[in-house]
Amino acid sequence: MLQPISGGRAKSQMKPLGDSAILVQFGAEINEDVHLRVKAFTDYLETHPFAGFLDCIPAFTSVTVFYNPLVVRRQGDSGSFSGKERSPYKIVHSILEEMVTGLEETNTDKWRVVEIPVCYGGEFGPDLEAVARHNHLLPSEVITIHSEADYLVYMIGFAPGFPYLGGMSEKIATPRHTSPRLSIPAGSVGIACSQTGVYPISTPGGWQIIGRTPADLFLPDENPPSLLQSGDVIRFKPIPPEEYKIYKVRIYEHKS
Repeated sequence: MLQPISGGRAKSQMKPLGDSAILVQFGAEINEDVHLRVKAFTDYLETHPFAGFLDCIPAFTSVTVFYNPLVVRRQGDSGSFSGKERSPYKIVHSILEEMVTGLEETNTDKWRVVEIPVCYGGEFGPDLEAVARHNHLLPSEVITIHSEADYLVYMIGFAPGFPYLGGMSEKIATPRHTSPRLSIPAGSVGIACSQTGVYPISTPGGWQIIGRTPADLFLPDENPPSLLQSGDVIRFKPIPPEEYKIYKVRIYEHKS
């Protein structure tokens, strides 16, 4: 059963996931306000880990917090929870409750902007014309609409480095393929219903592929191993095929 906790503009909720994780839910709808609370909580937890903390995974509206129950129990026995017969879950719940109660949203006056080069259409975007036909547009209009928007990275998932983005115009929304392709090249930029995204590695997929980027989104030898992070803003930059191998990703800090 969900247990309400206070903090921020609206009630948040927590519940156990097995015996070594807690789900902290910040809302039921995907929007920027909930995203800011998810990011603020994640950032704080990563810079102020409690004894026994292992990892946290942010999603659209929640954060899953993993912990070592043995370490938590030992700390509880020797700390402020000593003698209170508290389970590891209740100890972590109390710690996270205190964090969320004092939670302040991430400072939004500056953020990272990542400009990603994209070759649209042709061999790089075999579904561009299909997307245009579905929406009664010209391929050039699809490119303009897709590349003029700013996209917020809500979370990374599905595949290593894959960004879940918000901000695509409904004017170019297109259903997935009924039969997924067996292999989508790494760097492919696709549309699935009202979402857009970039395949960081070669993988099967059913998205409508409208272009491809030479940028490497999955960086296994770096920390973190993903070019993009939750809270980044993506801007797609159309480039001609002759620039595919030479155009570089541009990353800069934006201040309002």
